Amino acid sequence: MTKITVLTGGSNAERDVAIAGAAQVVRALRKSHDDVRVVDTVDGPIAPSDEASYLSSRVDAQPPSLADVTSLASRELGPKLVELPEIAAGDLIFLVLHGNQGEGGDMQALLEEHGIIYTGSGPEGSRLAMDKSAAKSRFESAAIPTADWAMWPVLEDDVAHLGLPLIVKPSKVGSTLGLSVVDSVSQLKNAVDFALSYDDEVMIERFVPGREFTVGVLGDRALAVGEILPTHDIFDYECKYTPGMSEEIFPAAIDEDLARKLRKLALQAHDALELRDFSRVDFRLDEAGIPQCLEANTLPGLTSTSLLPQSAAAQGISFAELCETICALALQRTGSRNKVGTK
Repeated sequence: MTKITVLTGGSNAERDVAIAGAAQVVRALRKSHDDVRVVDTVDGPIAPSDEASYLSSRVDAQPPSLADVTSLASRELGPKLVELPEIAAGDLIFLVLHGNQGEGGDMQALLEEHGIIYTGSGPEGSRLAMDKSAAKSRFESAAIPTADWAMWPVLEDDVAHLGLPLIVKPSKVGSTLGLSVVDSVSQLKNAVDFALSYDDEVMIERFVPGREFTVGVLGDRALAVGEILPTHDIFDYECKYTPGMSEEIFPAAIDEDLARKLRKLALQAHDALELRDFSRVDFRLDEAGIPQCLEANTLPGLTSTSLLPQSAAAQGISFAELCETICALALQRTGSRNKVGTK
């Protein structure tokens, strides 16, 4: 019997998203496993009697306040996590974490240092994907089209080269937190200040105006292409996590040539960033209809409205099967003799 610990929570603005995903993952894994525990990086092990109230599948339209995040950060367990029996003695840690704290490589490095098996990409791939500028540099080196960008502070020449409108966003934050679309130079400073409230590095990127697509990657396979149609101008936090605020079409209603190109580029991006097990890669079409790679997500959302499960479902992979495959990939990669899928 495989002992699985779902590690979730965290002390960043994506905490609610992580917990909502963990709620689904725990339910799915318990269909095949008797020993599934839950650990919060802030509160530690969650008692079975507390799971019903803790594992909320609801994500508010707005993220937690920065004051709440700061308060949570002061209680983070940090390296003490690996001293918990649920972590140290588990056969597999299923990571349902977001933001730089969970996806930036430090958590992965801590677990590897102690020989603990976990799902998803390793420290280096996680760092590369989380740092949007580093990721885009890798995309360019691999001949994967990506929109031009500059890091703040920028010069007037940079703004002139990128053109308006511009995307202003934190460099190492997910869920479009802190992101703004800027239509004039006069708006730039306020947008940068907003992004700086989430991260100490800010990216200025050329706005790509076309249709938005996403592709899940599972193992060495690209899953179904999906098209995202948000009610807002961009696929922001509210549209991502509020049912009815966006339409997600899987598989996307596009010709096979474009679908094949997007799947190929998703695998290339996954490989360029040295990712493993699973990811989700996002694109927009430019004025010429050429896909521009926006970013790759090493621990994509697993909530009821998340895109990776929809990408898998469009190819006949249920949520439970997706979770089991993620577990199996991690155990196979590490040479573990533990098996998943049976009680």
